[in-house]
Amino acid sequence: MTNPQTPRTAAFALCGSFCSFDAVLPQIAALVQRGWTLLPILSYSAAGQDTRFGTAVALRKTLQQLTGHEPLTTLQQVEPLGPKHMAEMLIIAPATGTTLAMLAAGISATPVTLAAKSLLRGGKPVVVAPSSNDALTGTAPALAQLLQRRHYYFVPFGQDDALRKPASLKSDFTLLPDTVEAARRGVQLQPLLL
Repeated sequence: MTNPQTPRTAAFALCGSFCSFDAVLPQIAALVQRGWTLLPILSYSAAGQDTRFGTAVALRKTLQQLTGHEPLTTLQQVEPLGPKHMAEMLIIAPATGTTLAMLAAGISATPVTLAAKSLLRGGKPVVVAPSSNDALTGTAPALAQLLQRRHYYFVPFGQDDALRKPASLKSDFTLLPDTVEAARRGVQLQPLLL
């Protein structure tokens, strides 16, 4: 177990659940305030798409301001994270249904999924904060598989709008810092919001 007083570094990946960025970015600031050094990673979608929620350039700038590091956006940049012991864990917030499915299938074709593979190979924790409109339909099998795997820790999640989006799940991103601290000790917070 790592001494809580030692420097703590985590890779922090954002996937293309663009509507969740406003809830995730304050948690990045909260982790930095708790003494974490964060190495930001962007999925291909998050790195290259402008949406009604903001531009890719603005997101990169915000991440650099919050973390002091330029976001990693290529396979070559994230591959050394595990072998070179650059981070003690990976945080994926928000984690889209696509990313969950790729992780469950062992596909490491994106910066986020390769970062997970890079850290999991050394038994490092991967903290996942799901945010997906189809989490209770198409993504459900992948989510169920990951909930059973070692080294995966989940930010507590639940339905975000049961009436208008009955298949949608979203993490309570305010619980992300506590989930990270628990995962560091090998403890899973109750993953389901009841």
